[in-house]
Amino acid sequence: MIGLVGALLSTNQPAGVSNLVLQTTGMTVTVPDPNDPVEKEYQQLLEADDDAQAEVDKWIEENNGFAAKGAGMDRIEMRRRIMARFDLVRKGYEDFIKKHPDHARVRIAYGSFLGDIHDEEGSQEQLEKALELNSKDPAVYNNLANIYGHTGPVKKAFEYYARAIELSPLQSVYYYNFGTTVYLFRKDAMEFYEINEQQVFDKALELYSKALKLDPTNFPLASDVAQTYYGIKPWRTEAALKAWTNTLAIAHDEIEREGVYLHLARIKLNAGLFAEARAHINAVTNSMYAELKARLTRNVNERENRPKETNAPPKDVEEKK
Repeated sequence: MIGLVGALLSTNQPAGVSNLVLQTTGMTVTVPDPNDPVEKEYQQLLEADDDAQAEVDKWIEENNGFAAKGAGMDRIEMRRRIMARFDLVRKGYEDFIKKHPDHARVRIAYGSFLGDIHDEEGSQEQLEKALELNSKDPAVYNNLANIYGHTGPVKKAFEYYARAIELSPLQSVYYYNFGTTVYLFRKDAMEFYEINEQQVFDKALELYSKALKLDPTNFPLASDVAQTYYGIKPWRTEAALKAWTNTLAIAHDEIEREGVYLHLARIKLNAGLFAEARAHINAVTNSMYAELKARLTRNVNERENRPKETNAPPKDVEEKK
């Protein structure tokens, strides 16, 4: 939906865009007039937010470099400087809201900003106000669900993710967030959906699958999804190997590929496929993986040389007979 609107804005007048989106998706979209004074003020506010975030990121990066050389600002002073910078952005949002209290999009933007600076209570307040102003904005449901996933009630997060997907079924991130919350809060999911733990895993994996179908070349997404198999017991070896093989296919560079090789080695080690595990380990040459590579190599050697278990009773038991 966002991609469609973005592509159309460059070639269509606002009214034309709204009509075409309605014809294409069945959804009505209100496209702001870029010449509207309020819209201009809102866009300037967003730019100020972005500028502040970028500036703070630069400060942190520079200070980390100084700290590595024995210099740098202490954490308390750095935090004071950061919060002073963000206070200017906060004031900008609050001044705008005083003048335009029914502007739903600024509530969403302000809620996102507050979430970024770890003020979840303030973020929730703004998002709930945005929901009052526009009950059909999927981003609000998704963002509120993220908060409920952290602070509770988790079951409300399930409801809100489902509502976000109902309103905007083509957003990969909604399925991913939903799947992650189901996966992490398995007990709540079991109670809410009246299913067992294995069915909870199935539900989370189904949501992840939909996220990947909508964003098939997203390597971090594919990697995160593949890693969830480590938490599923009993092991789903074939599914895990398939997930990591698919992740390998969309790796962008050798660092990402070698990281996947190590995951494949770990899965095959646990499956007793020692020769294949060793082959994956030997394919890793980057020094950043040296420690993990050495650890996996030791594990393969230990497991490969471990006496095979049998169903025969221990030798001392036989002797007693």
